[in-house]
Amino acid sequence: MKTPWILFFCSLLPGLGDTLNCSSPTPEALFDSLEKELFSKKLLRPVKSFSETLKVTLEAKLAGILGVNEKSQSLTTIIWLSQKWNIQGLSWDEKECGTSKVSISREKLWIPDISISEFMEEDKSPKTFYVHLNNHGQVTDDKPVRVDSFCKLDIYTFPFDIQNCTMTFGPYLHTGHSAELTLQESREVLWTKGEWELKNIQVTASILEIPHGNYSEIKYYFILRRRPILYVVNLLLPSCFLITLDLFSFLLPPATTDRSAFKMTLILGYTVFLLIMNDLLPVTGHGTPLLNVFFSISLALMVASLLETIFITNIQFRSDNYVPVPHWLSVLVLRYLAAIVCLPRKRRSTRLTVSLSPEPKGMTYEKMRHFIPRPLFRLQRWHSVQLHPVRPFL
Repeated sequence: MKTPWILFFCSLLPGLGDTLNCSSPTPEALFDSLEKELFSKKLLRPVKSFSETLKVTLEAKLAGILGVNEKSQSLTTIIWLSQKWNIQGLSWDEKECGTSKVSISREKLWIPDISISEFMEEDKSPKTFYVHLNNHGQVTDDKPVRVDSFCKLDIYTFPFDIQNCTMTFGPYLHTGHSAELTLQESREVLWTKGEWELKNIQVTASILEIPHGNYSEIKYYFILRRRPILYVVNLLLPSCFLITLDLFSFLLPPATTDRSAFKMTLILGYTVFLLIMNDLLPVTGHGTPLLNVFFSISLALMVASLLETIFITNIQFRSDNYVPVPHWLSVLVLRYLAAIVCLPRKRRSTRLTVSLSPEPKGMTYEKMRHFIPRPLFRLQRWHSVQLHPVRPFL
């Protein structure tokens, strides 16, 4: 009956409840004890029985966003990954062994096989050769990871798009009965000043159920927002300036050829602008950005404006070859449509316009008297007046 009480009081005394006994507070004595009790069991999962589950605490910090590839639908980031787990039954006294933490080679310990499901390329991050072990048996594995992961991008609202990229962390072989991931949330992020900025991080823990077993997973959702200032200055503003210039070109008189030449120059310049800035536009087979549609519509409006100028010029110089406009169409355009577009109504003129042209065939002096009022008829006979057609000034 006294034996359990003796063991209980002995465990309260410093150094008596520890599994490692150091002969002296030196590194050699501590590592000799670790060699006997720990390093020889590096192939075994650090639990007392096979039925026990090892809990691994996972923490991922986003250190930097290297780039987003719209064509390959990939995200390249630098993540500082931290894993913590306990070796059951391992501890030592800090005063007896001389330290509370040591660095141990990764090859001498059992390491959980945590991987990222969205990996697209081989891990090219720098290798870390050591992990930290404290006197309570807790192992801390901190390492940077360069991740080239798959991310389905939605570029419809480019360059004002917001992307949601997922990274799933989980053991590669060990099921949920062998290794269970627990989450240690952290909002510590090294903000970058590149094209992308981190808007938010969401973390959830889940269980992947498959016929072979259940796997513990932790999913990180990185909400990224693109900084649009570069594309606004280089793409949107120049395009809007050219469209505005094309609209103001309607103030030029249509009778001159400068208006058509000016519009053709604008179309040529806009085409060259699109060819130069084509590298800034994202290329993907999953959708077309709304900005590309805007550029296509702008180019179509410029072409339609040039066709309208050609049509007006044709009417201006070849109006004699067309029949007069019907009266109903003239009323519809000049009275009703003009009121819709807020054009002032033209006042009716009382002037009489006389066209100086050669004598029409079949038109005699007696017939002219029936068309022109007597008070205004002061012309001589057509055959007595030599009239020459006036050549228009170009």
